[in-house]
Amino acid sequence: MPSGHPARPHAAPASWLRALRSWIRSAPGTHLWLAALFVTTVVVHQMSPAFEEEFLRQRSTNIHELSRNPVRVLIASAFWIDGGQWLPYAVLYTVFHAPAERRLGTPRWLTVAATAHVLASLVSEGVLAWAIRHGHAPPSAADTLDVGVSYALAGVAAVLTSYVPRPWRPVYLFAVLVIYTVPLITNPTVTDVGHLTAALIGLGCSPLTRRGTPGRSEA
Repeated sequence: MPSGHPARPHAAPASWLRALRSWIRSAPGTHLWLAALFVTTVVVHQMSPAFEEEFLRQRSTNIHELSRNPVRVLIASAFWIDGGQWLPYAVLYTVFHAPAERRLGTPRWLTVAATAHVLASLVSEGVLAWAIRHGHAPPSAADTLDVGVSYALAGVAAVLTSYVPRPWRPVYLFAVLVIYTVPLITNPTVTDVGHLTAALIGLGCSPLTRRGTPGRSEA
């Protein structure tokens, strides 16, 4: 007679579910944000193109909306994706946001992401306001569509520089600066200004990485 216990067919799926729950709990803010973006993306896909554009415009961090209700649009704009492509952001959040949240802890990770999002939005729209005032951009640009999470992503990607092992740290830093500087030089847009600003803010947040994550030991 064979000895031992028979293999349980559901053991593997159960272990996968436990591993998935553990993975999500290790970066709760990242995955809650991703879940919110998934829901809003589904909502956007149910809208007609004309209604979608107006709906997103009212949640944009453009000059017009910032002058009316800055707090509302700075928060709301971080939960909608222009274009409705959620999967690429799921990959980017897994690669950048989740490791940053695990290393920094949720409060400090959120501080970096929110600071990059808010300040980069204000700086880029300030540059646009200057351009409109001096005739370098049309007045209609004050009402452009500007939602998304790329400024926060740029800031978090930059702050991760401090966690890259030293032999590779300059390479990673160089790559971050090239990614966000080259578009600003070759074909500059207000969004490119925001991306580079957010990356520099992320680098400026490096002092937040010098303490151990609360409740965890550094590897």
